[in-house]
Amino acid sequence: MTVASAHAKLDGYRSAWKRSCCSRMALETHDGIFLGYVGIMEHGLEHPIGPHHDIGWRLVRTAWGLGYATEAARAVLTDAFSRLQLKEVLAYTEQTNAKSLKVMQRLNLARDPSRDFVAEYKGVGAWRGLVWSASPEGST
Repeated sequence: MTVASAHAKLDGYRSAWKRSCCSRMALETHDGIFLGYVGIMEHGLEHPIGPHHDIGWRLVRTAWGLGYATEAARAVLTDAFSRLQLKEVLAYTEQTNAKSLKVMQRLNLARDPSRDFVAEYKGVGAWRGLVWSASPEGST
């Protein structure tokens, strides 16, 4: 990712927060070491599966396998269901992303193959998302 595209992504997250009070947020250790991001994003009709909220995370490689993604995602889901009063949050990843699939399982998300989708992303091409769902009663 270029510096310019990173800044554009950050600007998009700031706009999302102003618009819907949810976004991806920086994840850091207690010592202030940046680990990545985690958070909820709102999607509209332009998304292949229509309007919904999704949870996502992306961590630096040195933070993989240490429980940070699961712990942070659990806190984000708690916030989504309490403060935002959401009834459902989706998560999606590719079949080859074993680490994210494990996080989704640890969060007790329910696999929902009826909502799997394929999207075209600039610089990536066709991307197949496997969908999982979280509800206030069933996850974390």
